[in-house]
Amino acid sequence: MLKPWLARTLRCAGYQLVNVRKMYEFDGLHTVHNANFREDRRFQSAYLRGLQATGGVDPHSSWRIHIGLWAASAAARMPGDFVECGVNAGFLSSAILNYLDWASLDKHFYLVDTFEGPVLAQYSDAEIERGRLSAAKQCLSAGAYVTDMERIRQNYLEWGRIELIKGRVPDILPSIDVRSIAFLHLDMNCAYPEAAALRHFWPYISTGGIALFDDYAYFGCDAQARAISDVASAMGAEILVLPTGQGMIVK
Repeated sequence: MLKPWLARTLRCAGYQLVNVRKMYEFDGLHTVHNANFREDRRFQSAYLRGLQATGGVDPHSSWRIHIGLWAASAAARMPGDFVECGVNAGFLSSAILNYLDWASLDKHFYLVDTFEGPVLAQYSDAEIERGRLSAAKQCLSAGAYVTDMERIRQNYLEWGRIELIKGRVPDILPSIDVRSIAFLHLDMNCAYPEAAALRHFWPYISTGGIALFDDYAYFGCDAQARAISDVASAMGAEILVLPTGQGMIVK
């Protein structure tokens, strides 16, 4: 319980006391601040569509998805297509397609993945030491990565201009026929392919376009942060670090 004198001092200093029982505490984010976006019906519909893609597996990452939806909505007003590297079951991309009036947008969505799980040979010594390779192997053994391409295709049938691209990053990137990008999302859980993808796609991102990194500031993903930061710095870009563990660049 807060001492009365301390409560008075905090109020005089302009701090607002809150009921911590209303804390939002998911996905590594702990806050007592407003999370009313979760009550928005449009957000709820998008989140449920993401859950449908995963077969009901809930990552409990509503704030992370909120940021993804905001970024996609802002990017939708910019010229260029959408690209996601690291799709898996398709939670975020399905939520985005549901959230936006996709049929009215003259854009393609390129969804790039091995659809076999991460490429284990791509993990660096630093990532192996941090336990990232072991975590990937455990996820593969547990069936956390979707490898059924027909299931993936069925998930996206309701939308047009969806391009499913099966292959390893960066090997597959030169074959992707995209000339302008409004939204780029990288979620491959490994430093090497994410840095390579940002380096490859950066010249195609429109002014005002958005690059979103799923694990940039996530606990244990230091190697990804360093690799992405190095590429961004070389491109003259600055990354916004988000408390959900994500990172973002507005070009």
